[in-house]
Amino acid sequence: MITGMERLTAAVNGTTSDRIPVFCNLIDQGARELGMPLKQYFSKGEYVAEAQLRMREKYGYDNVWSLFYVGKEAELLGCRRIIFAAEGSPNVGEMILKNYDDIHKLQVPDDLTGHPAFKEPLKCLKILRKEVGGRYPICAYVTASMTLPAMLIGMEKWMELFLLGPAEVRDELLTKCSDFFRKEIEAYRAAGADILVYANAFGSTDFIPMNLFRERSLYWMKRDLQPGGTNGLVYYCGGARMNPVIDQVIEQLGISTFYLSPLDDLAEGKKIINGRALTCGVINDIKLIDWSKEEIRTEVKRMLAAGMPGGKFLFGTLVMPYAIPEENIRTMLEAVYETGSQ
Repeated sequence: MITGMERLTAAVNGTTSDRIPVFCNLIDQGARELGMPLKQYFSKGEYVAEAQLRMREKYGYDNVWSLFYVGKEAELLGCRRIIFAAEGSPNVGEMILKNYDDIHKLQVPDDLTGHPAFKEPLKCLKILRKEVGGRYPICAYVTASMTLPAMLIGMEKWMELFLLGPAEVRDELLTKCSDFFRKEIEAYRAAGADILVYANAFGSTDFIPMNLFRERSLYWMKRDLQPGGTNGLVYYCGGARMNPVIDQVIEQLGISTFYLSPLDDLAEGKKIINGRALTCGVINDIKLIDWSKEEIRTEVKRMLAAGMPGGKFLFGTLVMPYAIPEENIRTMLEAVYETGSQ
């Protein structure tokens, strides 16, 4: 039986396998799989690991996640309130940085692995490593230094500081966020994560103009990634477009996997990458909530027709909203398995 890791390796190397690799990012759905409220579900690493294993087996896709929710990173830096909705991703319930003095006082933990908020994700990762390590890629999520401040000070205040505020305060916050990122990615690598999704909305010109991307984003991305390199790293702009920056990211950072936005022209992205990296075509999974089965199949076929020629292609999803009907998840995946056979 061919494993997800074998399919991914074939795609990266440009060789053929039985089908293209498929990454289906079911996160919050794990609570429903175990019949638990989200708050209870995310309280234990054992719960998250069990649901990840069950859902991968149930649907047959090629990856598992150690991610609980993005706000975990804010918890590691001092956030004490997470809002748990009945149906939807947990969110940060307080901004820990309210003024510039709070930025000066912000402390990056010396040892993330000993932090209470990191205990359960590491437990989840350990279980996943034991059960499917080497056979199915284990994914971890790490927020870039340029994007992390939005979870600590709020997007509006961060944009104001980033664009107009004192440069020394901005750079102090970015330095602390970059130091945190380095510790976090090192901890995930040491624990056995295979895929590290580098989430950086500010790595897209949808958020900032090209001149600021060149002057600031590239600088801080280089600082983030310098110690450990880009092995296993996936460039992800939080659903924002990346086609305009792909050339620069490849040339200056050496990243070799690009998780395109549904807003990117997939055929254009594949042409820009031109075999230098793995292209991940990503479906607009918000529309899966309401799309008919025929609409889902049509979109999958369109994407694969654009992405599969020339190989080095992976099919992926974004965050898969909790409200997507299970039958639509199955329809999407079955269409990929059928059309993506090589």
